[in-house]
Amino acid sequence: MALIKSISGIRGTIGGLSGDGLTPVDIIKFTAAFGQWLRQRQPNQATVVIGRDGRLSGDMVSRLVVGTLQGLGLDILDLGLSTTPTVELAVVGEQAAGGIILTASHNPIQWNALKLLNENGEFISAQDGEKVLAIAEAMGDPTASANLAVSFADVRKLGKYRFDDTWLQKHIDQILALPLVDKDAIASRNFRVVVDAINSTGGLAVPMLLNALGVEQITKLHCDPTGNFAHNPEPLPENLRDIIKEMEKGQADLGIVVDPDVDRLALICEDGSPFGEEYTLVAVADYVLKSGNIGNTVSNLSSTVALRDVTQKYGAQHFASAVGEVNVVEMMREKDAVIGGEGNGGIIYPDLHYGRDALVGIALFLSHLAKSGKSASILRRTYPNYYISKNKIELTPNIDVDAVLSRIQSKYSRNPTSTVDGVKIEFDKEWVHLRKSNTEPIIRIYSESNTLATADYLAEKIISDIKEVIAEKR
Repeated sequence: MALIKSISGIRGTIGGLSGDGLTPVDIIKFTAAFGQWLRQRQPNQATVVIGRDGRLSGDMVSRLVVGTLQGLGLDILDLGLSTTPTVELAVVGEQAAGGIILTASHNPIQWNALKLLNENGEFISAQDGEKVLAIAEAMGDPTASANLAVSFADVRKLGKYRFDDTWLQKHIDQILALPLVDKDAIASRNFRVVVDAINSTGGLAVPMLLNALGVEQITKLHCDPTGNFAHNPEPLPENLRDIIKEMEKGQADLGIVVDPDVDRLALICEDGSPFGEEYTLVAVADYVLKSGNIGNTVSNLSSTVALRDVTQKYGAQHFASAVGEVNVVEMMREKDAVIGGEGNGGIIYPDLHYGRDALVGIALFLSHLAKSGKSASILRRTYPNYYISKNKIELTPNIDVDAVLSRIQSKYSRNPTSTVDGVKIEFDKEWVHLRKSNTEPIIRIYSESNTLATADYLAEKIISDIKEVIAEKR
């Protein structure tokens, strides 16, 4: 069993002992801490928006969250089965104090989580996350300071509950109103689309969007939001055999895959080949820039340099942030980026909102594909080809990981390096990014080159360097 407490929320496996898994006790504890933080932040704003993906544990978790927030005197707007970006939009649209998304994103079926949003419908900052964790840890401690105490409401002042499942349609309506979403061009291509929604809420949201865009031929795979995931929910090629097999029949133009909370988008070409999660953002950014909306782009340090190549083609600048959506959003605001996201298929389009959103990604990609006149596989071949190798090295608990990373940085001091998030070393258009895990004695090593063999070699070279550093310290 596992329970992971982080600055942006809490996630864990359902069941087990409190503190070991995500039990009812843990759910109530962290919901109460977040609710108390909201009351301190906005004492005159009482509403919290919640929504959940289709997980088996979702209804149980939702009931605990609702009751806890009502006990704090906070009103609840419950979107029911929804998506992460829909909840983010609803927080702003309803002028709420914040929101909680009940989803473990791409994690397997036994996981669930509380993802915490501020009044802007964005994930709370590291600083605010620390405050929420501090309130949670102080619960039950009679010596805790007054500002960390959780106070429940008088029986006459309990929060009210309201259910509203119309926000998914409002989300789609806002997407269709975007100038770069060309519904007529999409409808004119008569696209045949296959959708794999892992039996979660994407099974509701994606077909609704496609119908609104004029796509009439939709084949649904795993679109019943029962929470019984048909395969590992992370949208990687090895988990997508069903849709790839369907696409290889040659009877569809595009395959669309979303994760359980619909913030990540993976695409499958008409011949069954993966478009590549890294290239979801590259293609959408190309379309946005090509449409005359010239401006900066942002992705994280572990994302492909293909986005930089495409951005520079239009005379704009690309910037790389630390890994994590909140960090990408912060840099997008700072650099006034017109498009951004992460290489895991996460599209952030500020003209709609500052959050990863597979639905707006689908609408923009289909507009791009329709207006290009190309097939998905041919469109993919118009972009620079890079390969990312993902590796890790496990260390013994007594190893000082920061010291190891510092030594690697010194070893490659003649190369351009970044220490914004771990250590990233650049070799022209090749790079290696080393990041330590916050929960385990592990260094994750991502590398990229124009061939997979070279990317693997770069990773192996760095792993060898790390082992040498460790051996020297013994």
